Amino acid sequence: MQSTPRFEGSDLYVATHDLKLAVNAALTLQRPLLIKGEPGTGKTMLAEEVAAALKMPLMQWHIKSTTKAQQGLYEYDAVSRLRDSQLGDERVKDIHNYIVRGVLWQAFTAEQPVVLLIDEIDKADIEFPNDLLRELDRMEFYVYETREMVRAVHRPLVIITSNNEKELPDAFLRRCFFHYIKFPDKETMQQIVDVHFPHLKKDLLAQALQTFYEVRDVAGLKKKPSTSELLDWLKLLLAEDISPEALRSKDQKSIVPPLHGALLKNEQDVHLFERLVFMSRANR
Repeated sequence: MQSTPRFEGSDLYVATHDLKLAVNAALTLQRPLLIKGEPGTGKTMLAEEVAAALKMPLMQWHIKSTTKAQQGLYEYDAVSRLRDSQLGDERVKDIHNYIVRGVLWQAFTAEQPVVLLIDEIDKADIEFPNDLLRELDRMEFYVYETREMVRAVHRPLVIITSNNEKELPDAFLRRCFFHYIKFPDKETMQQIVDVHFPHLKKDLLAQALQTFYEVRDVAGLKKKPSTSELLDWLKLLLAEDISPEALRSKDQKSIVPPLHGALLKNEQDVHLFERLVFMSRANR
């Protein structure tokens, strides 16, 4: 009996103990792993690193508001078949020539087990998850045009991400193993930064993290800066050779961070932060 592979993390992804347990639970149970968390917390990157660590091919299905479940299975190109029939093309005699395989079909028929990422499932219509219940549960689907049943040769590890933009149906949730990626604390965030910037000076990192979490803690922010935005900001601080002293005022009162456009992504949040800085200075 072949042993179930286990995810122990990777050099490029700082995975908490709970997250590694969640990935391995999904592998053991052979159920989809539903990952939720704030945008920018590494949900998509998790699938990439799990695939690399387990030496499994990665197949990705990025969901949009217009995406339909059927597209993940297959699509019948009736327009092309009609056009070819008008041109007398011999291809029209075989309907298989007009069946376009979706990413689920490709994952089901792959020669080896794959990691299948269904990214940002909450962007689609509310019925989208329900339309995939049977296919993800039984790992099979029926192609009506060719009257054939497509069954998974190897059960893929399905990783589904959600930004919590809308609630997912209970019937769908019952079929998943769920994990919520909490926003990293300072210690975990420092480990994440060390992976991306191993030679970053400790005093700059310490001050940047303090400033970053102070910005996140501002009440009323429409969008709190994420992990990916912190990494972008640090990259800019290094490129512009910003000193740790430039990130703080002499009396430790609030200041608008340099290059704050990497952290604050709408004018309401920028104005809110500027008002707080003005009030802080006025109260000195």
